[in-house]
This record gives sequence, C-alpha cells and structure tokens, in this order.
Amino acid sequence: MILVDMVESQIIASVTNEQDLKQAINSKANIVFLLTGNLLTAGGYISQLKQANKYVFVHLDFIDGISSSKTALTFVADQWKPTGIITTKSHVVKLAKEAGLMTIQRIFLLDRSAITKGIEMVNSCRPDAVEVMPGIMPKVIDQLSTSLVFPIIAGGLIDNISEVHQALENGALAVSAGIPEMWNFNL
Repeated sequence: MILVDMVESQIIASVTNEQDLKQAINSKANIVFLLTGNLLTAGGYISQLKQANKYVFVHLDFIDGISSSKTALTFVADQWKPTGIITTKSHVVKLAKEAGLMTIQRIFLLDRSAITKGIEMVNSCRPDAVEVMPGIMPKVIDQLSTSLVFPIIAGGLIDNISEVHQALENGALAVSAGIPEMWNFNL
C-alpha cells in the first residue's frame, strides 16, 4: 500500500505524550505519528493504535532506548510491527526499507540551503513521504510539492484550521498536528 491511499483524514495525530494516546485512538485521524515511549512501552502503544485501525509511524529519535541501527530497525519491524518509521536520517530510511517498513523523511526548512539539501537528501534515499517542518510555509510547501515526486506532509507550528487549509491548498497531502483538538477536524 502507498501512503496516499492510506490517508482518510488529512490530519495526522502526532502523539508526543502518553496522556494523549487515548485521544488519538478515539480520533478521526487514521494515521498516527508516535513520538513518545521507550523500549518497554512503545510496542504496547503501537498495538493499541493498530487495534483501533490506525496506521502507526514511529519516530525512532523520540523512543528512549532504541537506536537507529540495522538491528534496532529489524527489532522494530519484527516485534512492534508499525506501519513505518519517521526519521531525519537518510541512512535510517534505507535501513527501514530493507526491514520492510514504510518511511517518512522529516526535513527542517530553515533557509534556502536547507531546502536544497533536503530535496537532494530525499531524492537520494527515496522515502515513501516527506514531512516538512515547520509546516506553516505555504510558499515552500508549494515549491516542494512541485519539486519532489513524494507526498508532502506539513508539520510543526500549525495550530488552526486556516493553516491546515493553506498547507493542503499548496500541495501537502496531509498535516501532522500535536494538538489533540485538531485530530477531529473534518478533512
């Protein structure tokens, strides 16, 4: 399956603390980015989300006790079985793909140089999608959506419906949001 076909709600629940897990499970968002947990808890969180029919992408950099080694990715794929991973590291995208996981490359758009470098990195490692941060830059989202063949997810600093609409109108496939109230927007 490809990411574009997974998206039912254009809001992705970005869970940054354990207290919001239940809200993500009960939300309209059908894709969840898991940015909390540790080696002992993350597997259970993923299982709960999957039982609620959510696609789960784990951001390995935020899971305490997990590295981004080939062995760690094999463990995550075989034991936790998430839909995929999120990472800022292009070599991790390649390792995750080898482990059979979908991949989302997160890039930070600080300046023109970062945009150029991000495009090069994404074209090199070929993830399933790209999450751009911050997501409140419609002009840059438009530029990336025409420069890349990969779906764009806007994330970071988006906190209201008009910013969501701007990102979507400028080419984002979806918006990841860490504010639980946004997870039930009708998009």
